[in-house]
Amino acid sequence: MLKFSTGLKFAAIASVVLIAGCTTKPQAAAETPPPASTGPMTSETQSSSVVAGSEQDLKVNVGDTVHFGYNEYSVQDEDKTTLQRQAAWLQKFPAVRVTVEGHCDERGTREYNLALGARRANAVKEYLVSLGVSSARVDTISYGKERPICTESDESCWAQNRRGVTVVAGGESS
Repeated sequence: MLKFSTGLKFAAIASVVLIAGCTTKPQAAAETPPPASTGPMTSETQSSSVVAGSEQDLKVNVGDTVHFGYNEYSVQDEDKTTLQRQAAWLQKFPAVRVTVEGHCDERGTREYNLALGARRANAVKEYLVSLGVSSARVDTISYGKERPICTESDESCWAQNRRGVTVVAGGESS
């Protein structure tokens, strides 16, 4: 009978464990398709997989974007409802911090649009603060015209790019 040292036994066991960990599941078992939908998507079925307090929760269930007029930075009446929902959501999740991004359309210089984007982000922040959100929980940043969501050179596209977007930054509120 052969005798093995403890170190050799350990190496053999480690090798077996390592090899076993590298095996994969059969393809058919790993890719089970989701069940077919039985009807139209409702807000309940759309948000059922959304984690409460997450960026996706804010985007899907509250709304994360408001829009601005050409060369304007005041919050429009039709967007105040979205910001009121954001403020209520932030009150519900007091540990969440957000950053408001200010964006512009392609017209104007880079410098001008960075300044305009900053004014837009600050207008959103000030409105949220006026609704009771702590200013310490809301940061701002301007991207000017650097991050368009639409790249056509027409008014409908420019209107989409003139926006303020609230994104979850995470962390504890201070």
